[in-house]
Amino acid sequence: MKIGNRVARILLVENDLILSETLSELLESEGYKLTQSKSANEALEATYKQEFELMLLDVNIPDFNGFELLELLRNSGNTTPAIFLTSLGDIASLSRGFEVGADDYLKKPFDFDELLVRIQAILRKSFRAKSNEVRYNSFVYKIATNELFKEGVLILLTPLEQKLLAIFFKRINETITKQELLHELDSVNESSEGALRVYINKLRNSGLVIQTIKGVGYRLVSS
Repeated sequence: MKIGNRVARILLVENDLILSETLSELLESEGYKLTQSKSANEALEATYKQEFELMLLDVNIPDFNGFELLELLRNSGNTTPAIFLTSLGDIASLSRGFEVGADDYLKKPFDFDELLVRIQAILRKSFRAKSNEVRYNSFVYKIATNELFKEGVLILLTPLEQKLLAIFFKRINETITKQELLHELDSVNESSEGALRVYINKLRNSGLVIQTIKGVGYRLVSS
């Protein structure tokens, strides 16, 4: 498995060690990159250090519960999609989960194949795609693996270039500010505008039409 070719980063917040390890093995075998947290405070720290494409949250966790954790994240502006994985199946808990900003809610014990289907559905939604890929001119972008193909040929990109690629394909025809792009690169201490221009030019050289919006940022445009 080549983790370097995967962008779908998932934060798993689960203090049941056996279930946490089982889910980690399952999701990593599917190509996702996992960060595991056993408590609400660990999860908060993880979200400060990097961005995720999805969060899987238990409710009964140390420090404070999963509902409070997601509510805190949503109030701070974090919009990362979230699925609750919990033994709480009553209507009040279900309602509470969606009230604080959950995108889905799955009662334990759950079928692992069903979880994978729900994860894929949420990732497709975040990319505004009806399938597991996005077609752009002569390119095909694979959402789950963050791979870009041109006429069937894989374009080799560095992990940092792949991070930018995911942002552009989530927001085709939208202007993305330099600050947003630099923020994505901050997690690996590569946040200079000069480095950003180098990565943008590499994507352009592959054939992507990325416009410079003077004084603002960049836009991936479709013809």
